Amino acid sequence: MTAARTEPRVMTTSGEVAARMAAVADAVAGPAAADVDERGRFPVETIAALRAEGLLAALVPVESGGGGATLAELSEGLVALGRRCASSAMVVAMHHIQVACLVRHGHSPLLHDYLGELSEHQYLLASATTEVGTGGDVRSSICALEVADGHFRVEKQAPVISYADDADAVLVTARRAADSPESDQVIVLCRPPDLELEQVGEWNALGFRGTCSTGFVLRASGDADSVLGEPYADISTRTMLPVAHLLWSSVWLGIATDAVDLARRFVQSEARRKPGTTPPASLRLAQTTVVHQQFVDMVNSSLARFAAADADPDRLSSIGFSVGMNALKVSASTLVVDIVRECMLICGLASYRLDSPYSLGRHLRDAMGAALMVNNDRIMANNAQMLLVHRGE
Repeated sequence: MTAARTEPRVMTTSGEVAARMAAVADAVAGPAAADVDERGRFPVETIAALRAEGLLAALVPVESGGGGATLAELSEGLVALGRRCASSAMVVAMHHIQVACLVRHGHSPLLHDYLGELSEHQYLLASATTEVGTGGDVRSSICALEVADGHFRVEKQAPVISYADDADAVLVTARRAADSPESDQVIVLCRPPDLELEQVGEWNALGFRGTCSTGFVLRASGDADSVLGEPYADISTRTMLPVAHLLWSSVWLGIATDAVDLARRFVQSEARRKPGTTPPASLRLAQTTVVHQQFVDMVNSSLARFAAADADPDRLSSIGFSVGMNALKVSASTLVVDIVRECMLICGLASYRLDSPYSLGRHLRDAMGAALMVNNDRIMANNAQMLLVHRGE
C-alpha cells in the first residue's frame, strides 16, 4: 500500500476533466504503454500525472474538494486514456467505480470526511469483491465482518485485487455478520495502517498487464463507521454495476477508437503510395467505421440513460435498467474484439508485426480480456433470469 505523494492541482471546473485526462494520455500514458505492457508493471507515471492534476478525485463533489465531474465527462477522458494505454485506463476506471460508491453511499461522518481526505491527497482506491470459493460470483461472500465495540475485523481470500500494492485503500465486500447468508453483504473501506495484504499469486496475463491483478489474503480492521450503511445488493445494483459497465465500456471504446485510427492511417498511406487507385481495404474500413459509430452511440446513450435515472432509486433498481446495463457490457466487450479484428484485416501483416507502426497486437490482447471481466456468460445468465419476470418498461 502506498501513501499520498503529491500536492495535487485543484480543478476549477468539471469540464476540464476530459481535456486533462487526454493531455496525460498523450504526454505520459502513451509513451510508457509499451514498457508497462512488456514488463507487466503498474503504470506509475500515469497515475502520478493524474494525481498531480487532481484527477483521482474527479467524481468527488466540489464541496468535498473534488472535481464534481459527471460520468459522461469521465467517460470521455477514459476513452482518450484507453486509446494510449488500456491498462492505465482500466486502473483509473476501477478506481473511480469505488469513488462513485463512496460518493453515492458513504453516509457516515467518517466516510464523508474520507472523501475530503481522498481529494486532498489524491488517494488511489482498489476493490476486493471476488473471493476464493464463490466461483467468481461477486454477489456472494464467504468471509464475514466481525463487529464489536465500534470496530470491525475482516479476513478475505481474494483471488484478484488489482494494483493492490499501489493503492491507498481497498473497498472490500463481506457478509454482514458470521450468521448472515452469503448474499447478505456489506462493503467496507479498509486502509492503512490497519490493512495487511499477503500476496498469494503472480500476474502474468495476456492483456491488461499493467493492472497487476494479483491474488491476496486481505486482513483489515478499523472503525465500524467505515462500513457503508446500505446493503451491498443495493449499492451494486444502483451504482457499482452500472458505473462499472459504463466506465469499462469507455476504456474498450478507447481501444477500438485507436485501432480504427491506425487502420484509417494505413489505408490513407496505401492510397498515397498508389495515386489514382482505391486501396482494397477501403470498403472494409468504411464498414468498420459504421460499427465503431454504433459503439460510440451505444456508450453515449447508456450514459444518458444512467443520468436520467440517477435521481430515482426505484428506476436504478428496476429489472429493465439492470438488463440494459448488462447488455451494454456484453455488447461493448464483443464489439471491441470485432473492431480490432477487422482493423487487423485492414492493415494486414503490418498489424501482426510487433515492430510496425500499425501493430495491433496489444489492442487485441487487451480487448480479449473484456469479455472475461465478470464473464459474459454469467451476465447473460443473470439477464435470462431477470427476463423471466420482466414486464417491460
